[in-house]
Amino acid sequence: MNIGEIARRAGVSRSTVSYALSGKRPVSDDTRQKIQRVIDELGYRPNASARALANGRTSTLGLVFPPAGTHYTGMQLDFIGSVVEAAAAYDYDVLLSPSGADSDRSFQRLLGERRVDGAILMEIRLQDDRIDHLVAENFPAVCIGRTAQPDGDWWVGLDHTALAAACVDHLADLGHRRIALVNRPERMLRAGYESAHRGLDGFTKAAAERGLTARTYNCGDDAPSGHVCVEQILRDDPATTALVTLNEAALGGIYRGLAAAGRHVPRDFSVTGVVAGRWAETVTPQLTAADVPAEQMGHLAVELLVERLDHPEAAPRHHLLTPPISLRASTGPAHTHPDAGPGSNA
Repeated sequence: MNIGEIARRAGVSRSTVSYALSGKRPVSDDTRQKIQRVIDELGYRPNASARALANGRTSTLGLVFPPAGTHYTGMQLDFIGSVVEAAAAYDYDVLLSPSGADSDRSFQRLLGERRVDGAILMEIRLQDDRIDHLVAENFPAVCIGRTAQPDGDWWVGLDHTALAAACVDHLADLGHRRIALVNRPERMLRAGYESAHRGLDGFTKAAAERGLTARTYNCGDDAPSGHVCVEQILRDDPATTALVTLNEAALGGIYRGLAAAGRHVPRDFSVTGVVAGRWAETVTPQLTAADVPAEQMGHLAVELLVERLDHPEAAPRHHLLTPPISLRASTGPAHTHPDAGPGSNA
Protein backbone atom coordinates (compact mmCIF):
# COMPACT_ATOMS: atom_id res chain seq x y z
CA MET A 1 0.00 0.00 0.00
CA ASN A 2 1.34 3.43 -0.97
CA ILE A 3 0.48 7.11 -1.19
CA GLY A 4 -0.85 6.73 -4.75
CA GLU A 5 -3.47 4.20 -3.67
CA ILE A 6 -4.50 6.36 -0.72
CA ALA A 7 -4.87 9.36 -3.04
CA ARG A 8 -7.01 7.35 -5.51
CA ARG A 9 -9.36 6.08 -2.81
CA ALA A 10 -9.63 9.48 -1.11
CA GLY A 11 -10.19 11.26 -4.44
CA VAL A 12 -7.28 13.67 -3.96
CA SER A 13 -3.85 14.17 -5.48
CA ARG A 14 -0.71 12.38 -4.31
CA SER A 15 0.79 15.71 -3.25
CA THR A 16 -2.24 16.43 -1.04
CA VAL A 17 -1.73 13.10 0.74
CA SER A 18 1.95 13.91 1.16
CA TYR A 19 1.17 17.34 2.62
CA ALA A 20 -1.40 15.84 4.99
CA LEU A 21 1.16 13.31 6.25
CA SER A 22 4.10 15.69 6.55
CA GLY A 23 2.32 18.89 7.58
CA LYS A 24 4.55 20.86 5.21
CA ARG A 25 1.55 22.66 3.69
CA PRO A 26 -1.95 23.32 5.03
CA VAL A 27 -4.71 20.88 4.11
CA SER A 28 -8.39 21.50 4.92
CA ASP A 29 -9.86 19.61 7.86
CA ASP A 30 -12.40 17.85 5.64
CA THR A 31 -9.69 16.65 3.25
CA ARG A 32 -7.39 15.60 6.11
CA GLN A 33 -10.20 13.59 7.72
CA LYS A 34 -11.03 11.94 4.39
CA ILE A 35 -7.40 10.91 3.94
CA GLN A 36 -7.18 9.69 7.53
CA ARG A 37 -10.27 7.49 7.09
CA VAL A 38 -8.65 5.79 4.10
CA ILE A 39 -5.38 5.36 5.99
CA ASP A 40 -7.21 3.81 8.92
CA GLU A 41 -9.15 1.47 6.63
CA LEU A 42 -6.00 0.33 4.85
CA GLY A 43 -3.79 0.17 7.94
CA TYR A 44 -1.18 2.24 6.12
CA ARG A 45 2.14 2.96 7.84
CA PRO A 46 4.64 5.19 6.02
CA ASN A 47 8.07 3.57 5.85
CA ALA A 48 11.14 5.15 7.38
CA SER A 49 12.48 6.46 4.07
CA ALA A 50 9.17 8.17 3.27
CA ARG A 51 9.05 9.78 6.70
CA ALA A 52 12.62 10.99 6.35
CA LEU A 53 11.87 12.54 2.97
CA ALA A 54 8.73 14.17 4.35
CA ASN A 55 10.10 15.75 7.51
CA GLY A 56 13.88 15.52 7.28
CA ARG A 57 14.07 13.16 10.29
CA THR A 58 14.55 9.40 10.41
CA SER A 59 13.44 8.89 14.04
CA THR A 60 16.55 6.74 14.37
CA LEU A 61 19.70 7.22 16.45
CA GLY A 62 23.01 5.61 15.60
CA LEU A 63 25.04 3.78 18.24
CA VAL A 64 28.64 3.62 17.07
CA PHE A 65 30.08 0.86 19.23
CA PRO A 66 33.01 -1.26 18.04
CA PRO A 67 33.50 -4.46 20.04
CA ALA A 68 36.86 -4.19 21.78
CA GLY A 69 37.67 -7.81 20.89
CA THR A 70 35.97 -10.73 19.21
CA HIS A 71 32.82 -10.27 21.28
CA TYR A 72 30.90 -7.76 23.35
CA THR A 73 31.46 -7.96 27.10
CA GLY A 74 28.60 -8.02 29.59
CA MET A 75 29.17 -4.37 30.45
CA GLN A 76 29.12 -3.39 26.78
CA LEU A 77 25.84 -5.22 26.27
CA ASP A 78 24.44 -3.37 29.28
CA PHE A 79 25.31 -0.07 27.60
CA ILE A 80 23.71 -1.14 24.31
CA GLY A 81 20.54 -2.20 26.11
CA SER A 82 20.33 1.03 28.09
CA VAL A 83 20.64 3.16 24.95
CA VAL A 84 17.96 1.18 23.11
CA GLU A 85 15.61 1.39 26.09
CA ALA A 86 16.13 5.14 26.58
CA ALA A 87 15.74 5.85 22.86
CA ALA A 88 12.42 3.98 22.76
CA ALA A 89 11.09 6.30 25.46
CA TYR A 90 11.64 9.20 23.03
CA ASP A 91 10.13 7.17 20.14
CA TYR A 92 13.50 6.62 18.45
CA ASP A 93 14.87 3.40 16.98
CA VAL A 94 18.58 2.56 17.29
CA LEU A 95 20.92 1.47 14.49
CA LEU A 96 24.12 -0.20 15.72
CA SER A 97 27.31 0.52 13.81
CA PRO A 98 30.37 -1.50 14.94
CA SER A 99 32.82 1.13 13.70
CA GLY A 100 36.29 1.57 15.10
CA ALA A 101 37.53 4.43 12.86
CA ASP A 102 36.09 7.10 10.62
CA SER A 103 37.35 5.16 7.60
CA ASP A 104 35.10 2.17 8.37
CA ARG A 105 32.42 1.60 5.75
CA SER A 106 29.67 1.25 8.33
CA PHE A 107 30.55 4.62 9.83
CA GLN A 108 30.74 6.26 6.39
CA ARG A 109 27.32 4.92 5.42
CA LEU A 110 25.86 6.16 8.67
CA LEU A 111 27.01 9.69 7.90
CA GLY A 112 27.01 9.87 4.12
CA GLU A 113 23.53 8.42 3.68
CA ARG A 114 22.11 10.21 6.74
CA ARG A 115 20.55 7.01 8.00
CA VAL A 116 20.21 8.46 11.49
CA ASP A 117 19.39 11.84 13.00
CA GLY A 118 22.32 11.73 15.43
CA ALA A 119 24.87 9.34 16.86
CA ILE A 120 26.11 8.08 20.22
CA LEU A 121 29.76 7.01 20.20
CA MET A 122 31.31 4.48 22.59
CA GLU A 123 34.75 2.98 23.25
CA ILE A 124 36.19 6.48 23.10
CA ARG A 125 39.91 7.03 22.53
CA LEU A 126 41.92 9.97 23.82
CA GLN A 127 42.49 10.98 20.20
CA ASP A 128 39.40 9.82 18.31
CA ASP A 129 39.18 10.45 14.56
CA ARG A 130 35.49 9.54 14.52
CA ILE A 131 34.67 12.54 16.70
CA ASP A 132 36.84 14.81 14.56
CA HIS A 133 34.93 13.62 11.50
CA LEU A 134 31.54 14.24 13.10
CA VAL A 135 32.55 17.75 14.13
CA ALA A 136 33.77 18.49 10.60
CA GLU A 137 30.45 17.24 9.19
CA ASN A 138 28.45 19.19 11.82
CA PHE A 139 26.74 15.90 12.63
CA PRO A 140 24.95 15.79 16.04
CA ALA A 141 26.66 13.31 18.35
CA VAL A 142 27.17 12.47 22.03
CA CYS A 143 30.05 10.40 23.41
CA ILE A 144 29.97 7.90 26.26
CA GLY A 145 33.52 8.63 27.34
CA ARG A 146 35.93 11.56 26.98
CA THR A 147 38.72 12.47 24.60
CA ALA A 148 41.89 14.21 25.77
CA GLN A 149 40.26 17.59 24.97
CA PRO A 150 36.56 17.09 25.73
CA ASP A 151 35.52 20.69 26.42
CA GLY A 152 33.80 21.31 23.09
CA ASP A 153 32.02 17.95 22.95
CA TRP A 154 28.76 16.57 24.26
CA TRP A 155 29.52 13.56 26.47
CA VAL A 156 28.71 11.36 29.43
CA GLY A 157 31.78 10.05 31.21
CA LEU A 158 32.95 7.89 34.07
CA ASP A 159 35.86 9.27 36.10
CA HIS A 160 38.09 6.21 35.75
CA THR A 161 41.05 8.11 37.24
CA ALA A 162 39.20 8.84 40.48
CA LEU A 163 37.56 5.41 40.64
CA ALA A 164 40.80 3.46 40.22
CA ALA A 165 42.40 5.70 42.85
CA ALA A 166 39.48 5.04 45.22
CA CYS A 167 40.02 1.29 44.82
CA VAL A 168 43.72 1.71 45.68
CA ASP A 169 42.87 3.82 48.73
CA HIS A 170 40.37 1.21 49.88
CA LEU A 171 43.03 -1.52 49.72
CA ALA A 172 45.65 0.66 51.39
CA ASP A 173 43.23 1.43 54.23
CA LEU A 174 42.88 -2.34 54.75
CA GLY A 175 46.65 -2.64 55.14
CA HIS A 176 47.60 -3.99 51.72
CA ARG A 177 51.09 -2.90 50.68
CA ARG A 178 51.74 -4.93 47.52
CA ILE A 179 49.03 -4.69 44.88
CA ALA A 180 48.48 -5.19 41.15
CA LEU A 181 46.30 -3.70 38.40
CA VAL A 182 44.57 -5.92 35.85
CA ASN A 183 43.89 -3.57 32.94
CA ARG A 184 42.38 -4.05 29.47
CA PRO A 185 44.40 -5.65 26.61
CA GLU A 186 47.70 -4.09 25.49
CA ARG A 187 46.33 -3.30 22.02
CA MET A 188 43.61 -1.15 23.60
CA LEU A 189 46.18 0.79 25.58
CA ARG A 190 48.24 1.31 22.41
CA ALA A 191 45.11 2.46 20.56
CA GLY A 192 44.52 5.10 23.24
CA TYR A 193 41.32 3.78 24.80
CA GLU A 194 40.32 6.41 27.33
CA SER A 195 39.14 4.16 30.16
CA ALA A 196 42.30 2.02 30.09
CA HIS A 197 44.60 5.06 30.15
CA ARG A 198 42.75 7.04 32.79
CA GLY A 199 42.30 4.00 35.01
CA LEU A 200 46.04 3.27 34.76
CA ASP A 201 46.86 6.87 35.68
CA GLY A 202 44.57 6.80 38.71
CA PHE A 203 46.00 3.48 39.92
CA THR A 204 49.69 4.39 39.58
CA LYS A 205 49.36 7.85 41.12
CA ALA A 206 47.32 6.65 44.08
CA ALA A 207 49.69 3.74 44.73
CA ALA A 208 52.65 6.12 44.70
CA GLU A 209 50.92 8.54 47.06
CA ARG A 210 50.16 5.72 49.52
CA GLY A 211 53.70 4.30 49.26
CA LEU A 212 52.55 0.94 47.89
CA THR A 213 54.49 -1.54 45.78
CA ALA A 214 52.39 -1.77 42.63
CA ARG A 215 52.60 -3.66 39.33
CA THR A 216 50.39 -3.23 36.28
CA TYR A 217 49.26 -5.90 33.81
CA ASN A 218 47.35 -5.93 30.55
CA CYS A 219 44.85 -8.75 30.20
CA GLY A 220 42.66 -10.12 27.43
CA ASP A 221 38.91 -9.64 27.69
CA ASP A 222 38.07 -13.22 28.67
CA ALA A 223 38.22 -15.56 31.64
CA PRO A 224 41.21 -17.69 30.49
CA SER A 225 43.28 -14.50 30.15
CA GLY A 226 42.28 -13.52 33.69
CA HIS A 227 43.51 -16.87 35.00
CA VAL A 228 46.85 -16.51 33.19
CA CYS A 229 47.21 -12.93 34.42
CA VAL A 230 46.82 -14.00 38.07
CA GLU A 231 49.46 -16.68 37.56
CA GLN A 232 51.82 -14.01 36.23
CA ILE A 233 51.09 -11.63 39.12
CA LEU A 234 51.87 -14.27 41.74
CA ARG A 235 54.92 -15.45 39.83
CA ASP A 236 56.32 -11.91 39.62
CA ASP A 237 55.62 -11.13 43.28
CA PRO A 238 54.20 -13.89 45.49
CA ALA A 239 53.81 -11.33 48.29
CA THR A 240 51.03 -9.53 46.38
CA THR A 241 47.87 -9.54 48.49
CA ALA A 242 45.37 -7.57 46.42
CA LEU A 243 44.48 -6.41 42.94
CA VAL A 244 42.33 -3.81 41.19
CA THR A 245 40.69 -4.81 37.92
CA LEU A 246 39.36 -2.65 35.09
CA ASN A 247 38.62 -5.82 33.11
CA GLU A 248 35.19 -7.16 33.92
CA ALA A 249 35.35 -9.88 31.25
CA ALA A 250 38.39 -11.44 32.93
CA LEU A 251 36.86 -11.43 36.40
CA GLY A 252 35.77 -15.09 36.49
CA GLY A 253 39.24 -16.18 35.42
CA ILE A 254 40.85 -13.97 38.05
CA TYR A 255 38.86 -15.74 40.75
CA ARG A 256 39.68 -19.17 39.33
CA GLY A 257 43.36 -18.30 39.11
CA LEU A 258 43.44 -17.25 42.76
CA ALA A 259 41.63 -20.43 43.82
CA ALA A 260 44.08 -22.57 41.83
CA ALA A 261 46.96 -20.80 43.58
CA GLY A 262 45.45 -21.53 46.99
CA ARG A 263 44.58 -17.89 47.67
CA HIS A 264 41.27 -17.53 49.48
CA VAL A 265 39.25 -14.38 48.73
CA PRO A 266 39.16 -12.29 50.89
CA ARG A 267 40.97 -14.10 53.72
CA ASP A 268 44.42 -13.87 52.12
CA PHE A 269 43.80 -12.00 48.85
CA SER A 270 41.50 -9.05 48.15
CA VAL A 271 39.96 -8.16 44.78
CA THR A 272 38.27 -4.90 43.82
CA GLY A 273 37.78 -2.86 40.67
CA VAL A 274 35.57 -0.84 38.35
CA VAL A 275 32.80 -3.17 37.20
CA ALA A 276 29.07 -3.01 36.44
CA GLY A 277 27.12 -3.77 39.61
CA ARG A 278 25.17 -6.75 38.33
CA TRP A 279 28.38 -8.42 37.13
CA ALA A 280 30.12 -7.71 40.45
CA GLU A 281 27.31 -9.67 42.09
CA THR A 282 27.65 -12.75 39.87
CA VAL A 283 30.99 -13.87 41.32
CA THR A 284 31.52 -15.53 44.70
CA PRO A 285 32.36 -13.79 46.93
CA GLN A 286 30.64 -10.75 45.44
CA LEU A 287 33.04 -8.07 44.27
CA THR A 288 33.70 -4.88 46.19
CA ALA A 289 33.66 -2.41 43.30
CA ALA A 290 33.03 1.06 41.97
CA ASP A 291 29.85 0.06 40.14
CA VAL A 292 29.68 1.30 36.55
CA PRO A 293 26.20 2.89 36.14
CA ALA A 294 25.70 1.61 32.59
CA GLU A 295 21.93 2.15 32.57
CA GLN A 296 22.22 5.71 33.86
CA MET A 297 24.99 6.58 31.39
CA GLY A 298 23.03 5.23 28.43
CA HIS A 299 19.93 7.17 29.44
CA LEU A 300 21.91 10.39 29.96
CA ALA A 301 23.56 10.02 26.56
CA VAL A 302 20.19 9.65 24.82
CA GLU A 303 18.78 12.63 26.75
CA LEU A 304 21.72 14.80 25.67
CA LEU A 305 21.42 13.72 22.05
CA VAL A 306 17.68 14.39 21.92
CA GLU A 307 18.34 17.79 23.51
CA ARG A 308 20.98 18.50 20.89
CA LEU A 309 18.65 17.50 18.06
CA ASP A 310 15.82 19.64 19.42
CA HIS A 311 18.10 22.62 20.13
CA PRO A 312 20.87 22.66 17.50
CA GLU A 313 22.34 25.94 18.77
CA ALA A 314 22.65 24.83 22.41
CA ALA A 315 26.08 24.99 24.06
CA PRO A 316 27.81 21.61 24.63
CA ARG A 317 26.90 19.83 27.89
CA HIS A 318 28.32 16.84 29.70
CA HIS A 319 28.04 14.65 32.79
CA LEU A 320 31.05 13.21 34.68
CA LEU A 321 30.02 10.44 37.07
CA THR A 322 31.99 9.17 40.07
CA PRO A 323 29.95 6.44 41.79
CA PRO A 324 31.03 5.33 45.29
CA ILE A 325 32.63 1.97 45.98
CA SER A 326 30.04 -0.65 46.91
CA LEU A 327 31.44 -2.69 49.78
CA ARG A 328 30.78 -6.39 49.27
CA ALA A 329 32.65 -9.53 50.30
CA SER A 330 35.82 -9.64 48.16
CA THR A 331 38.06 -7.36 50.23
CA GLY A 332 39.42 -7.70 53.73
CA PRO A 333 42.45 -6.89 55.91
CA ALA A 334 45.85 -7.84 54.52
CA HIS A 335 47.32 -11.12 55.75
CA THR A 336 50.48 -13.00 54.84
CA HIS A 337 49.96 -16.11 52.72
CA PRO A 338 52.29 -19.05 53.53
CA ASP A 339 53.59 -19.03 49.92
CA ALA A 340 54.44 -15.32 49.98
CA GLY A 341 57.90 -15.73 51.42
CA PRO A 342 59.90 -13.12 53.35
CA GLY A 343 59.33 -9.39 53.02
CA SER A 344 55.56 -9.67 52.68
CA ASN A 345 52.76 -8.00 54.66
CA ALA A 346 52.77 -8.41 58.39
